[in-house]
Amino acid sequence: MNSPSHPANIAQLIVDAMRNGQKLSEIRPEHVPADAASAYALQREILRLRETTVGGWKVGSKSPSGGPINGALLPDDGLFASGSQLEIIDYPQPILELEIALRLNREFTPREQPYSDEEVLSSIGSMGAAIEVVSSRFAAWPKIEPLLALGDLLNHGALIVGEFVPYDASFPFLKPALSLTFADQDIAPGDGANPAGDPRRLLPWVVNHHTQNGQSVTPELVITTGSYTGMYQTKGPGLALGAIHGLPSISVELI
Repeated sequence: MNSPSHPANIAQLIVDAMRNGQKLSEIRPEHVPADAASAYALQREILRLRETTVGGWKVGSKSPSGGPINGALLPDDGLFASGSQLEIIDYPQPILELEIALRLNREFTPREQPYSDEEVLSSIGSMGAAIEVVSSRFAAWPKIEPLLALGDLLNHGALIVGEFVPYDASFPFLKPALSLTFADQDIAPGDGANPAGDPRRLLPWVVNHHTQNGQSVTPELVITTGSYTGMYQTKGPGLALGAIHGLPSISVELI
């Protein structure tokens, strides 16, 4: 089992790497969380050491139905508005993903009984495009233990949040028309599908996971739901332009 000092120990190394824009080259056995609960505790410790609050969640699944769901806390100081500029030095080897983010229209507070799918899904209030900047803190990524990647905020670097519009239940979540370019190059694959299928099915997991850890899910939290464009490894500075038909367009410049 991990020692009680484990979360703070590896969390400090991760936070230092975040602040310095560096990769950790050494992974000791004691750095790897013992289980999912330890990995999520590591996420919370990272936010505490960053002296920031929860701005949202990233959530995903590799299967359109019935597959495992996991997620990561999003530091509030890592959320940026569309049109922002980010320095590449802060996000070594940044990867871009175009996603759909959702907000709920009511607060979900901790309670003993889990929230039902109907309670959560009937409370979707707004939606918008998002671009996630993925940047692991480990040089060996993606060849690291999955629990370590989970603890490292699922390799989250930053989230660019587009303008939100009222939720439309008829929106084609399974296969929206979209485009994503970087440095004037088309980087969106042809299918434009989310591996989780309809990403709305992930929301009850977020609400119940967060509230069971004693935290409230508020209408301000941004919940981004997985990439429709895979993972694009950038090779230098450039402007990313994303568009999902029916949502306001979004952009971020890496400088």
